[in-house]
Amino acid sequence: MRLLRAAVGSFQLSETLRPACPGGGRMEVLEEKEEEEQREEEELKALEITDNLQDMETKVSMEQVCVPSDVPDFDWSSTDTSQLPSSYKTNSLKEKKLLHIADHFLQQYAHLCPDRKPLFLHPVNECGMEKFVSTTVRPTLLPYAELYHWDGCASFVSDYLTMEPLESPDTPPSSLYSPTTILKYQRGNCFDFSVLLCSMLIGAGYDAYCVHGYATREMCTLNETLELCPLLRKPQEVPKEGMKKSNKYRVKPPPDLQSKFELQQEAKKKAETEAAEKNKEREEEKITEVEKPEHDPLHGLRVHAWVLVLSGKKDVPETFFINPFTGNSHSTTDEHFLGIESVWNHRNYWVNMQDCRNGCKDLIFDLGDTIRWEVMLSGSNKPLQLLSDAEEEKEFSDKETDDTEKEEEDVSFDMPPSWVAPIQIYPREFETRCSEGRKVILYKKAKLEKWAPYLNGNGLVKRLTVYADLDCTEVVEVREWFKNREDMLDMREVNKQTQLTTDYFSPGHLLSLKAHTYTSLEPETEYTMEFYNEARVDGLQKRVETANEMTEYFAGRDDFLHVRYMEFGKRGKKIHLAGTRTDINSRPIVQIKECFHRNPERPADEDVAERIFLIAEDMIQLTYHLKDKYITASKKDFFKAAEGNRKGNEIVMTPEMCITYQAGSSEKDEKLLHLYELLRKLTAEEKQLKQRVRQSEAEKAEGLFSDFWKALKVLKIRENEETNVKLSVSIYNTERNEKRRQQYEAMKNTTEDELWGRGEQDLDYLAPFLIQVGHREKMTKGQALRVRDDCLTDLQHRLINKANIIQARLEKAVEELQKKDQWFQQNQNRLSAEEEDDFLARRSETMFHIQILALRLNREKQTAPQKYLALEEKLHRDPRLAEHFGHA
Repeated sequence: MRLLRAAVGSFQLSETLRPACPGGGRMEVLEEKEEEEQREEEELKALEITDNLQDMETKVSMEQVCVPSDVPDFDWSSTDTSQLPSSYKTNSLKEKKLLHIADHFLQQYAHLCPDRKPLFLHPVNECGMEKFVSTTVRPTLLPYAELYHWDGCASFVSDYLTMEPLESPDTPPSSLYSPTTILKYQRGNCFDFSVLLCSMLIGAGYDAYCVHGYATREMCTLNETLELCPLLRKPQEVPKEGMKKSNKYRVKPPPDLQSKFELQQEAKKKAETEAAEKNKEREEEKITEVEKPEHDPLHGLRVHAWVLVLSGKKDVPETFFINPFTGNSHSTTDEHFLGIESVWNHRNYWVNMQDCRNGCKDLIFDLGDTIRWEVMLSGSNKPLQLLSDAEEEKEFSDKETDDTEKEEEDVSFDMPPSWVAPIQIYPREFETRCSEGRKVILYKKAKLEKWAPYLNGNGLVKRLTVYADLDCTEVVEVREWFKNREDMLDMREVNKQTQLTTDYFSPGHLLSLKAHTYTSLEPETEYTMEFYNEARVDGLQKRVETANEMTEYFAGRDDFLHVRYMEFGKRGKKIHLAGTRTDINSRPIVQIKECFHRNPERPADEDVAERIFLIAEDMIQLTYHLKDKYITASKKDFFKAAEGNRKGNEIVMTPEMCITYQAGSSEKDEKLLHLYELLRKLTAEEKQLKQRVRQSEAEKAEGLFSDFWKALKVLKIRENEETNVKLSVSIYNTERNEKRRQQYEAMKNTTEDELWGRGEQDLDYLAPFLIQVGHREKMTKGQALRVRDDCLTDLQHRLINKANIIQARLEKAVEELQKKDQWFQQNQNRLSAEEEDDFLARRSETMFHIQILALRLNREKQTAPQKYLALEEKLHRDPRLAEHFGHA
């Protein structure tokens, strides 16, 4: 009797829910008569409604659901269930008792709420056994970092599974398969999606629940053609609250010196922009009205399942929904969700007793509130909620009374463990994601394509195509995302209207590229490059080039340079021969302009702010930084001397070659010697700048990169990266890492060779000499002496030959060095600086080689006698020869 009372007490509905259900509550006699009349009218209306619903169902049964056309139909009756565990085919005693409790709960619910649809409590599984829905949830934490968070779990489920519509759009399914079977066949309905996602979220630590409710046609049928793609949604701007200042002590504000006319013009422009925005909004509203979906005859009756995540655990600040078909999160006030019948997790089952006339907007998701949510197993653990301080104190004060009540009467019934086998997702399946590795999603004026990693040879994993019309015929923009590329390319945007392409790179590119905007990869075309300046020696942050100009922006340089501008002229006929230098026909430089930040360690009138090298006019202009409280800056203009005023390479300085303006100074003009030294310095820097500009041009075309000591070619490298795409593979990915596999096999072969070599080392070192005496077990003294002498002679010959080889190589290297020195002395005056540096570098390498050979020869001479004595000692100790030399 006690168990019966416990079972009845666990599913007995409270009196508080009766007013929310038709026919509930205590009524008087007159009210009961009126109530009977109302019931008769409602029954007649219900009959009409059911007839209308049947007509609607026949019409709706012909509607199309947005399932990919390339996915074939699947026959669930053909699945093999013979290999499934016994828990799939039988029910334990505790599960049978739970089903009995659920039946009683369903009977009372149907009696008290006859107008509501039957609850989704114990559908059959793939083996035809009735299983309670809570036991189908199997909390699992999978060993992938991406699945530790809700968005990763939701994205995986939506990508991995293929959506199947419900057999009847207004009725829950009659079966609910296990998550393991759903993962095996990669398909299911909304309830299958939700149970799998809920199992993963609970395993990851979230307070998640499966929801049985009602949603719009677009959400139930996975029709996103009227929804904006999530990748195109702009993030909501958080308004910045200004700091409130005290008005008690306030400094008198300065007079307003703004022009009233300018303010009027700004206000006029602002009004015009606001009017244009309002007109745009009106046009958009008109378009949305035109694009509004047709009326759904089953609106509010379409059954759907999704996931509810309560706030509290995993630092979730606010309760939200997850649509398992798309993996997107939604607010609990979203208009697509029209009502909730029940929710459940792996511990309990709750029935919603709140009014859903306004959808889910007014619902309160406090599952511990027995008035709003009727719980099936009253003694089960209550869900965690974010409580205020007062509620926490009340909760703590009520603990003692709760404990005493539990001691007096313990009639709770715990949920039996899940009958589902452990959920497993293998690495290859997790990586492949989509069915056959590809998935296409259609949005409003957009198409999103997804691929599994390594499926495309160029590393493409996602592509978003944006269209100008609803029919998706005119392409406006294409965005592509890449993974595992060796060139670190992360994303590409292509504007089809302007044909402008922008590539975005992750840190680690060979040239420290961050972004590259271009229309063509050909040299001397318009482009913009952004760099990770922290990873570059020169601090280059950005480079912009047009047909005749190139501008470079720097950051973090010791010389405070932040902008360099170059202007080029028209070149002559382009001649380029194979093997020739690229600067033979470079573009002529018209001017070079450099801008510097302020150096606080130098006086302002000595700190150059801008210098311009007018190469075509043989002129250099210097502009210094402004001094404090000055409105003009000091300037110097230098005019280079003509060829007739030069003595060889030296400049003859005259006062007319420099024009100086010193701001705020009445001192005498600067001495001519100082100006001469400054001009020499500027001329040398101009020469270096020309070389750097050529190198910068060559860096983007076919030359040298100025601040690295190896040849780098930006545009050529980018072109090669696009034509010969290489994907990087982790060393832990043994399936795809062919290089790693070859290294492993080579290492394995090397190990085998080493083992074989060790085996050879274990061979008898006297075997070649014992053959000559006939491999006799016992040798005479003469034979032993012969073996010893032959072995020592052989070692002596090998040591002498090795030393002779090293000596010959040393003599040859010395002879080559002497020839090179002789050639250098003869041609020293005709060599350029670069050729001289090249000779000195090669001579240094030769000297290093000679030094190594000399050290090796010296070491051989020192170790040869030691090796000879060591072998002689080993021969004397050899047991086969020791008896003949023991007396020696």
